[in-house]
Amino acid sequence: MSRPDTDSPVTLESVVLPNLDAAYRLARWLAGNQQDAEDIVQEASLRAIRYFRTFSGGNGRAWFLRIVRNTCYSWRGDKPQAPVDEFDEEQHSNVRDAMNPETLLLHAADVALVKRAMNDLPDRFRELLVLRELEGLTYQELADVLAIPIGTVMSGLSRARHALQGALTRQLGAREQPRHAAAV
Repeated sequence: MSRPDTDSPVTLESVVLPNLDAAYRLARWLAGNQQDAEDIVQEASLRAIRYFRTFSGGNGRAWFLRIVRNTCYSWRGDKPQAPVDEFDEEQHSNVRDAMNPETLLLHAADVALVKRAMNDLPDRFRELLVLRELEGLTYQELADVLAIPIGTVMSGLSRARHALQGALTRQLGAREQPRHAAAV
């Protein structure tokens, strides 16, 4: 592929900077904690700088997220994975002060339920769901990022959604168990 003919040249900044938030979110879901995600994005950015000369144009977002994904998997080979529950600034910010405490508690419980269910999924399903549902990548962008055929993307997403549904059902069942046990 050649670089698109536009008035402005494709630069590293125009490819990487607009995608840093998406890169962090992907790394956060794959790494499991904020500190590793920050390190992964930093390492991926350095790799993008080092290898930008190999970027032949096209979808810069897919190119950079592929670097993030590959960096995450090489990073995880070096470090043991341990799930970490951490303070979520957005979840606990005062943006929603107008909501009543009961609504906030229910929302927090739902968020925690989805996080636990996502963490129960195999990595390949979690990354498909994060990239498609949270980052909004198209099927073609997913195929580019994951280096798989588009048909595999579609079937993988179907399986991932089914697995998430099963994980959510199991999480809900586990959440309901204590209530039944206390009633007996």
